[in-house]
Amino acid sequence: MRMTESQNWLNDIDEILAAYPDFRSLSGKSVLVTGASGLICSAVCDILLRMSETLPEPVTVIAAGRSEEKMRARFSRYADQPYFRYLAYDANDTVFAPDLKADFLIHGASNAYPARVIREPVETMLSNFTGMYALLSYARSAGTQRVLYISSSEVYGKKEGNHPYKENEYGYVDLLSPRSSYAVGKRAAETLCASFYDEYGVDAVIIRPGHIYGPTASKADNRVSSAWPYAVARGEDLVMKSDGSQLRSYCHCLDTASAILTALLTGETMHPYNISDPACVISIRDMGELLAKAGGVRLIREEPTELEKKAFNPMSNSSLDGTHLSALGWKALFTPERGFAHTIAVLKELM
Repeated sequence: MRMTESQNWLNDIDEILAAYPDFRSLSGKSVLVTGASGLICSAVCDILLRMSETLPEPVTVIAAGRSEEKMRARFSRYADQPYFRYLAYDANDTVFAPDLKADFLIHGASNAYPARVIREPVETMLSNFTGMYALLSYARSAGTQRVLYISSSEVYGKKEGNHPYKENEYGYVDLLSPRSSYAVGKRAAETLCASFYDEYGVDAVIIRPGHIYGPTASKADNRVSSAWPYAVARGEDLVMKSDGSQLRSYCHCLDTASAILTALLTGETMHPYNISDPACVISIRDMGELLAKAGGVRLIREEPTELEKKAFNPMSNSSLDGTHLSALGWKALFTPERGFAHTIAVLKELM
């Protein structure tokens, strides 16, 4: 079974669409989405495509990625529809000049896997910056109405205390650590958005997700919020490589997608918005215990290897303050308990 054939998944999308009727204002528009087969942006595309089934003028979704075969398989329900288009794209490309105009552009293509960041810090940093430059240049020449950049909570760095980060609070980032290539690349891309707006008037808005989970995660994604649900769906015990005290803002991929579309349509130009709901700020241990309970497995503690330690997120607290996003009318529909349970249910369908 493919994702778009899962009734559990379609039901969850329909719940999002019922909660956000204003998304229908995209009717007749075209939205270019990079990283369209990834954890976050595949959920964005699914919402837009599902909504288009009932719109008199559908949203044209331009799914940008490296593999047409993979993209058509992922969106098999819509692959032959006139409102679904594939566009060859690689975030490492320094030039992006397709012969088309997109009304809106959502940029979510990025290497976010910690193990790969450690292996490829140069490529990680460059793709974040040059990829953003290529897309902003395209938006400028094509007259795109708005660019939404999906940044990261890692831009905040480390700070003292456990209170959630506000959008204007920045902590320490070790500039000489290759692991910082991701955080620094994201910071630089945000500044580039601000610079394009100031110099060329390119309208952009920024989203900073925390830790996203859901059935759209790849099986190869080794982040615990992705790997653990797969393990639970297979009936395996969970292995925790730390004390689990780190605080995170967890968010279901469909809630993340609704936040992105909310900011795209109603967010303030060049304003960064944290994606976070107070009820979804929990520790890694809390997440593990909820998943273990939902799947009837155990949560086990093991010491990490030195290589595993290198890939760890250096932030003991990356919880986010989502006040500004909430002011736009967004709220999470999936609590951690419900979100993890629904994730496991869909994954079991797909196995």
